[in-house]
Amino acid sequence: MAQFRLHGSKVLAVDMSGDGVKAKNGAMIAYDGRMAFKKMSGGGEGLRGMVTRRLTGEQMEVMEVKGHGTCWFADRASEISLVSLNGQKLYVEASNLLCTDGGLRTGTSFTGLRGGAQGNGLFTTTVEGTGQAALLSDGPAVVLRVSEQYPLQVDPGAYVAHTHGLRQSFQSGVNFRTLIGEGSGEAFQIRFEGEGLVYVQPSERNTVGGDV
Repeated sequence: MAQFRLHGSKVLAVDMSGDGVKAKNGAMIAYDGRMAFKKMSGGGEGLRGMVTRRLTGEQMEVMEVKGHGTCWFADRASEISLVSLNGQKLYVEASNLLCTDGGLRTGTSFTGLRGGAQGNGLFTTTVEGTGQAALLSDGPAVVLRVSEQYPLQVDPGAYVAHTHGLRQSFQSGVNFRTLIGEGSGEAFQIRFEGEGLVYVQPSERNTVGGDV
C-alpha cells in the first residue's frame, strides 16, 4: 500500500513500491524514481462512473499514478488533510479531493438538495474501503464531531466532507452576513444529524441559490 505523508501543510508526498494512487489531474508537482501516469476519464469506476459524473455534473478529472519512488502532489497551495479509512465510506466534494490510495473505491452518491444549492449537481463523490485519502481545503480544515444530542448546521460554501452514518438535510436559514444586511436572496444550510465527523474549511466557495 502506498504511504501518504505531508511535506509541510500544502504538499502531499506519496511513497510507492509498485502500487498506485488516484490523484486530481494535474496535481503532480514532482517525482523521483520510475512513475507511470494515466488519465482516467470521468474520475469514476469505469464507464458507469464516467456517465454518472457527466449526467450529475460532479466534475472530477483523475489520473492514476503507479511506480517505484516518491511522487509529490499539491493544488493551488491549498491546505491538505489526511483521512485514514478502515472499511468506512467518506463523502467529499470533488473539488476538495486531492488523492486516494489505489485500493479505495470512488463513486457518486445522491445528496438531495444540498448539491443543488451549491451548483454542483445533486451528487457528491464517495470514497470507500481501506487506505488513505488526502483532502484539500482553503485554509486549515476543521473537523467537527456530530452526535445525536448535538446536530450540526454547516454553510454549504464551507463544507468539505463528512463520514458515513450521518443524516443530512437541506434547510433555509440565516448567517451572519444576512443578519447585518449584506446578504442577498435566501440563505441555506446543511443540517447533519447522527454520529460522525464533518470537515469544513475556514473559507466559503461561491454557491448558487442565495448568499450563503
